[in-house]
Amino acid sequence: MTGSARRRAVRGTAAAGAAAVLLAACGSPSERAEEETGGEDVTVLRIGATPTPHAEILEFVDENLAADAGLDLDVVVYTDYNQPNAALAEGELDANYYQTLPFLEEYLQGNPDADLSYLTDVHLEAFGLYSQDLTDLAGLPEGAQVGVPNDTSNMGRALELLEAEGVLTLADTGDEAPSVDDIEDSPLDVTVTPVEAAQLPRSLQDLDAAVVNGNYALEADLVSTANVLAWEETEDNPYANGLVVPTHDLGEEEVDRLDELLHSDEVRAFMEERWQGVVVPVGGEDSGG
Repeated sequence: MTGSARRRAVRGTAAAGAAAVLLAACGSPSERAEEETGGEDVTVLRIGATPTPHAEILEFVDENLAADAGLDLDVVVYTDYNQPNAALAEGELDANYYQTLPFLEEYLQGNPDADLSYLTDVHLEAFGLYSQDLTDLAGLPEGAQVGVPNDTSNMGRALELLEAEGVLTLADTGDEAPSVDDIEDSPLDVTVTPVEAAQLPRSLQDLDAAVVNGNYALEADLVSTANVLAWEETEDNPYANGLVVPTHDLGEEEVDRLDELLHSDEVRAFMEERWQGVVVPVGGEDSGG
């Protein structure tokens, strides 16, 4: 069975509940391996991911690298940012791969009983400022409507891009992510509208511009169908994506093996060829969490 055949889209609460029944699990990945593979030396890891690029990367690993490492990846696809951490905390998954460390930290602040840890950075998806009609940021009109993601960490990241491009200025929030309430000035008196991140590509037709997460921009093919007015700086960017696991599984051999595969030369080459600079592979040094 190929990785794509195992891939399942989980949509809405009812689908998530059905997935929970199908994915009910207990014990560590290594404890489940013998039960699920009849004692063969293969470990099945259930990994939650958003479709692009995360699930595609995991499927590439499963189809090309996992077997030689004694792994079999069961990729469970989620279409929003709300479910994968809850599913991981409830034991329905062995890991998830879709988020940044700041996003996880925000989740854990609101869910202190979820004992989850971030492993290492794997890739960066550059945020872009996109427009259907404008071809240059200099053409942004006075009173423009600009969309940004509505979750805290991604909103702050989007606002920082707008500030870097001179669209607005922000109050100093220290270590806290800025919000729309921290906008101090805008030379063009733009209106910044928070929108659910997954909906931003569809909302672009009703906005003058929008800052869109890299994965949702890729899914909507915005690089080809819209105009990119500005790119986020990628060097020393703190918003890389990586694997997240239950804290009690830190150091598990199978988890470390998967993390190593995600940093392999083969995966790096796949990212660079498949997404041409929108998805940037990064090193595996420990990012904390």
